[in-house]
Amino acid sequence: MTDYKSLRTLMVESQLVTRGIRDAAVLDVMRKVPRHLFVPESVRDDAYEDMALPIGEGQTISQPYMVAIMTELLELRGTERVLEIGTGSGYQAAVLGELAKEVYTVERIEALAERARTCLAGLGYDNVSVLVSDGSVGLEKEAPFDRIIITAAAPRIPEPLVGQLAEGGMIVAPVGQRFSQILVRARKKGQALTEEYQTACVFVPLLGEHGWKE
Repeated sequence: MTDYKSLRTLMVESQLVTRGIRDAAVLDVMRKVPRHLFVPESVRDDAYEDMALPIGEGQTISQPYMVAIMTELLELRGTERVLEIGTGSGYQAAVLGELAKEVYTVERIEALAERARTCLAGLGYDNVSVLVSDGSVGLEKEAPFDRIIITAAAPRIPEPLVGQLAEGGMIVAPVGQRFSQILVRARKKGQALTEEYQTACVFVPLLGEHGWKE
């Protein structure tokens, strides 16, 4: 039987700590959340490798380091309402659910949303809500949000999301070309965003009204 707990510990020490992830709470959560349960059984034994993995429907689960750095950049302290755009497997939402008060995660593909919803519920994440819609327009009815994370590549940060972000809140997103992006953290002051550029990355495209076209 595969010792997934030991593989998670090794993942954290060899992939995250060595690359500069320092937030103790983020590291603890990455040691805890069972990433292997969020991927298809056919790739389960690769769940803690340093790579993205296919989850069906042409989508992927991000490599552990990317999940960790995006989470660390959000600076979560346990009181925040978070909006995630791009549920995918639900793994990032689980990590957020450990660190934030309330998480809303939006997925455009019904099959992925249902799978993620089932997995999250089975693990007891009752503070995470999975919804199906065009994530590029956000979730106006639940706004404002203290933090927004986009886990798909956007040509720019969608204007509706800026409007749904609370004053002083932050958005973390991969922004750039369809096949090459830079990870950006943007802080809201008034109606303006101050952007900080982090690291190069490659995500599947954000499709929708304020993202890329099909």
